[in-house]
Parts: sequence; C-alpha cells; structure tokens
Amino acid sequence: KYYLYHALSWPQLLHVAEDDNGKIVGYVMAKLEEEDGSKEHKGVEAHVTSLSVLRTHRKLGIATKLMRASHHQMKNVLLCNSCSLRVRVGNKAAIALYKDVLGYEVIDTDKGYYADGEDAYDMKLTFEQP
Repeated sequence: KYYLYHALSWPQLLHVAEDDNGKIVGYVMAKLEEEDGSKEHKGVEAHVTSLSVLRTHRKLGIATKLMRASHHQMKNVLLCNSCSLRVRVGNKAAIALYKDVLGYEVIDTDKGYYADGEDAYDMKLTFEQP
C-alpha cells in the first residue's frame, strides 16, 4: 500500500531503470513534504523516500540518473525549492553520491533512526533558482 500510495500521489517522482530485457534494475521514489502550518513558509520541499539499484548494476551511474530525473521533476514540474533525504551513516557509497555528485549537505543526524538502531544523516539539496 505504501508504494501504491506514492505512485498514485506523486507519479512524477517515481522513476525506474530497466535493463535491455525490460527487467527493473533500479528505482527512485519521492514525495512532497506535508506542509506544517507552524513553520515559516519556505517553499515546497520534496523528500526522497527510497533509492535502490540491484547490486549487479551498481557503479554504472544508474542511481545518479534516477536521482537527476527525480530532481528535474521536483524543480520543473512540481516547483520545489529543495529536496531532503535520509541515509544510513554507514552507507559510504550513498553518502558520496549525495554529497560529492549531487550536492547534498548534511543538515543533522537522527540518532537511532533505523529499526536496527543505526543513525541516519538528514541531508538536503537546495535547487538553484533561475
């Protein structure tokens, strides 16, 4: 139900990568953040909920292309100002992708965020405005 809800609510932010045989080898799923009336309005923010690429297809640039496709839709279709995500502090490859390739910054650390007790980095990318 969780994935169906995302696909129906924000179809512009769901992208898949397929191999030459049509097998899905990766996906990115994102959403728009719910507005909180108590916060100062800072524009629309998107949030990447999940990014995954099959182990057999990693190091091919698929995750980068999926994220850039999602960013394009966030910025140009849904008019978002920024995008956030969380990543395990131990996931060095993902952190390098987000920071070094895509330009995300670590905003905070969420202690014990994951069910197994691992911390998460709360990361954010602010989109350049024309």
